[in-house]
Amino acid sequence: MSHFTGMEELLQDFLMEAGELLSDVDNKLVELEKRPGDKSLLNDIFRGFHTIKGGAGFLNVNELVELCHRTENLFDKLRTAELTLTPDIMDVIMAATGVVRDMFGNLAQTQVPPPAEKYLLDALDAVIAGGHVSLHAAQPQPDAAPVVAAPTGASDSPDWEGVYHALLGEVSPASHHVPAVTALTEAHPAPHPELLPATPPSRPVAAPPPSAAAVKEATIRVDTTRLDQVLTYTGEIGLTKNRLTSLRADILAGKQDANTLKALDEAVSQLDLLVGDLQSAVMKTRMQPIGRLFQKYPRLARDLARQLGKDVELLLSGEDTEIDKTMIEDLNDPLVHLVRNAVDHGVDSPEERAAAGKSLKSVVRLSAAQVGDHIIIEIADDGRGMRPDTIRHKAVEKGLIDLDMANSLDDRQSLQLIFLPGFSTKDLISDVSGRGVGMDVVKTNIGKLNGRIEIASTVGVGTTITISLPLTLAILPVLLVRVGDQPFAVPLSMVREITPIDPKDVKQVSGRATMVVREEVMPVRSLASMIGWPENNIPAFGVLMQSADTTFVLAIDGFIGRDDVVIKPLLDIKPKGIAGATLSGDGSVVLVLDMEELLRMNPDTTRAALFTRTAIH
Repeated sequence: MSHFTGMEELLQDFLMEAGELLSDVDNKLVELEKRPGDKSLLNDIFRGFHTIKGGAGFLNVNELVELCHRTENLFDKLRTAELTLTPDIMDVIMAATGVVRDMFGNLAQTQVPPPAEKYLLDALDAVIAGGHVSLHAAQPQPDAAPVVAAPTGASDSPDWEGVYHALLGEVSPASHHVPAVTALTEAHPAPHPELLPATPPSRPVAAPPPSAAAVKEATIRVDTTRLDQVLTYTGEIGLTKNRLTSLRADILAGKQDANTLKALDEAVSQLDLLVGDLQSAVMKTRMQPIGRLFQKYPRLARDLARQLGKDVELLLSGEDTEIDKTMIEDLNDPLVHLVRNAVDHGVDSPEERAAAGKSLKSVVRLSAAQVGDHIIIEIADDGRGMRPDTIRHKAVEKGLIDLDMANSLDDRQSLQLIFLPGFSTKDLISDVSGRGVGMDVVKTNIGKLNGRIEIASTVGVGTTITISLPLTLAILPVLLVRVGDQPFAVPLSMVREITPIDPKDVKQVSGRATMVVREEVMPVRSLASMIGWPENNIPAFGVLMQSADTTFVLAIDGFIGRDDVVIKPLLDIKPKGIAGATLSGDGSVVLVLDMEELLRMNPDTTRAALFTRTAIH
């Protein structure tokens, strides 16, 4: 029987409340480093640990109670000025909050967490007693200087790449062995990866918060005013339903005069408006401020910057911007990676900044804003920037693109090459910010949310990564198009405009169909050929589509119109290129196309011969 049997609901409530409280404490700790004597911050942090301790005690999680009690006592002495905050004390506090978060991870799996390690508890006790204890000095120390435990049979030289990935909480791509990293004796971290201070045993300092997939919340907080709206619309829909039932009885009884038909028309129109309002109100109950996600990252940026010997400030804006809760959870891992990349690779070293005449303090900005029916998230740094020519050269060198393609790419397209699987620039970090590692995974995860990701960079000035996402995944705005008599739905977020196709305007360039639209040469792709259907007609219309990588004309037989659809997954099957299905107004099934996947499946463009009369004879 589980320790928490019968308390599952209380445990989930505790994790939600305490998780938000701990994230707030983390952010206040980052602020406290800038203002160590701020009484308000000290009091808030003290109350945070006290509240977490109380909830843990109610659940009988004594391991968490013991750690929070010591940390609470430390802050009691800080707020009464019996102790003065120092960098060494802050390191001990930060390590304690990290272990508290790890314990939350155990609790999310309904497991009793193990006690905090003795070196940390001893360090807290020593600080409370007035001693000046370094966290690294408190850890079990080896006899020699920094050592990396190498796998059996490995060379005698340290695995610095393994050290780097261990510090980021990752498994080195070269091996599934994560080396054990011991501590440096210096009090201050050095700026180079090979001289980074080590992490406490068994837990990397800069490890990201637990994966969203591991601790996904099954509950959601909803403002009562929003629930009142839903209730109001539900009641009005009920009244309209009653009116329709009465009108139906009149019609069946033969009362089909002008007044009855007018009343029927009014009732149907009223129902249409109410259903739309109800749909909107229900969607708002799923919306959550993105600040609940953003608040995790100042601590992450602070820890990594300290390890790298950099002075980095993460500035947040737009935290009140609301987005679908399920998307917030799935955004965590990509944003963790992008924030870490900005701090680690995007931001230049203090020596580089001094030589360039920049301020030694680097700034990384993480912002969110609603633009139309999309959410725009930006991660911008004021670092070294990326060189498009170097990226093109690296992609050719790795065999990811050929020389002809490289020469045809402009600077914007060249920057997108870092999203190619297998692209890495670790040996050219000073030139291209080293952003290749894992960026293909980031793009894939953003694509799963029907989003786009783009890069803008200026050498010596910095890099901005922009993510565009729909407000919600529950309802997808689509354009209904037709191939033959079969309707298909394509995401409206990718559609720029619709234009008729005149076969004589389609030209052949290197055997590929192209046409000029608004003085821009674009490839033409036939939807029929992309889904493997025979070409029985000359496409009459083109939909100008824009993905993160390319702009093209999607050739179709016709279009039906715009709609907002609820996508239903196809259970037990996942056809390639199909995101799901929905129902049209007449009740027929419409397949929703996954255009990004279709493009990956069909690298060749449509031949221009398709648009000639001879193609159908």
